[in-house]
Amino acid sequence: MKPQTHIEEIWLALEIGNSRLHWALFVGETFYSAWDTDYLSESVIQHLVECQTLYDLLLAISLPDQQSNFLTNTPPFCTFASLPPCPLFLASVVPSQTAIWQTYPNTRIITLDQIPLIGMYPTLGIDRALALWGAGKRWGFPMLVIDAGTTLTFTAADAKKSLIGGAILPGLGLQFATLGQQTGQLPFLETPTLTFLPSRFALNTTEAIQSGVIYTLIAGIKDFIEAWLQLFPNGKITLKGGDRTLLLNYLQALYPKIAAPLIVEPNLIFWGMCEIVMGEK
Repeated sequence: MKPQTHIEEIWLALEIGNSRLHWALFVGETFYSAWDTDYLSESVIQHLVECQTLYDLLLAISLPDQQSNFLTNTPPFCTFASLPPCPLFLASVVPSQTAIWQTYPNTRIITLDQIPLIGMYPTLGIDRALALWGAGKRWGFPMLVIDAGTTLTFTAADAKKSLIGGAILPGLGLQFATLGQQTGQLPFLETPTLTFLPSRFALNTTEAIQSGVIYTLIAGIKDFIEAWLQLFPNGKITLKGGDRTLLLNYLQALYPKIAAPLIVEPNLIFWGMCEIVMGEK
């Protein structure tokens, strides 16, 4: 018979990103659910301190309705909905937000020195390190992680779990926004939602911006993947981030052989956090 799950095995993961909060709910090492919210105000965080039950806590941090209903009707969660709030494990790239969350008494901050990658430098982002560790532990090393978020990052480690480095550049949305904000006559464009590619040689300003940003960004990703596979022909590649699906569609249209080996997994950071949390038990 499977042993009964105890309340201390239920825990929350919080990744504080550059623009949003990313949440995950675990029972032990079992991933249950993930969702995003906007940043929470200090007053809302103070309200979390006053929550008396796990269910109240999850509602206060905007667990989606369909999941909160599932929580109160599905074992093991329905057993624990009335019990005290669970621990919150936090990884953050925004120091001002980190400080606010330290007012929550059950917060445990994951730091760079807890991640067993070899050769990390002090300013390596905790998000990049956790995603790389989670991907490598799940699919094996060597591993290259491409994070298509606010920034586009490449982070890699070899078969010995040693960091070999990476790169950072503005993400898709940031490139569009910067052109509109920092020039006098170019329009501000949102990140495109269409999956088809724009004309490469455009005849209007909007499509010219789309062409310039998209084709050069995809060419850059292709170049990094090719360089990675030259170094590690059997290396794995994972893709995460809010623009992952859009960029994957573009890669598949332009360079299907390059896109074929990509493992798409949005929750790499949470898998990395799980490795750290479970390693403590």
